[in-house]
Amino acid sequence: MTRRAQPADAPLIARMLHDFNTEFTDPSPGAEVLTRRVSAFIDDGAMTYVLGGAGPDGFAQVSFRPSVWADEPVGYLEELYVVPDRRGEGIGRAIMDAVLELARERGAAGIELVTGEADIAARGLYESVGFKNEIEGEEKARALFYELEF
Repeated sequence: MTRRAQPADAPLIARMLHDFNTEFTDPSPGAEVLTRRVSAFIDDGAMTYVLGGAGPDGFAQVSFRPSVWADEPVGYLEELYVVPDRRGEGIGRAIMDAVLELARERGAAGIELVTGEADIAARGLYESVGFKNEIEGEEKARALFYELEF
C-alpha cells in the first residue's frame, strides 16, 4: 500500500528522515527543521513524497529536473527509507514501484539515484527493477558519485 504525501504528512516524513540519518550516523538538522523543509517542498511541488506501509513505515523523496540530454524531465530518487522493524516485508519494493509509476506519469526520460556500495539490500532492490551501475555502452565501466560540501 502506497500513497503520495499530503502537507499534513510533513512531520512524519521529517521524523523518518531524521531517523534515517541517525541510523547511518549522518548529521541531521533535527526533525523540526526537516518538517519545515519537507512542508515547503510539498507545498511548492519541488519534491514528491511516496509513503508506504500502514504506519506509514517508509517513504521515498523524488524530484524532477530538466536535462540537456532529453526533451523530458529526469527523475532523481533522493531518499528511500523503510523503518528497521518493517524491512524485508516488501514495503521498499512497493514504494519503488510507485516511484517508477510516478516517473512514467510525469513523462520522465528516466530516473537516477545514488546509494552506498555497502548497502547490499538497497542495491538489490534497485537492480531488481532495472537500475544499472554501469556507464552505457562501456563494458564493466562503473558510474561514480562525487560530492563537494560547502
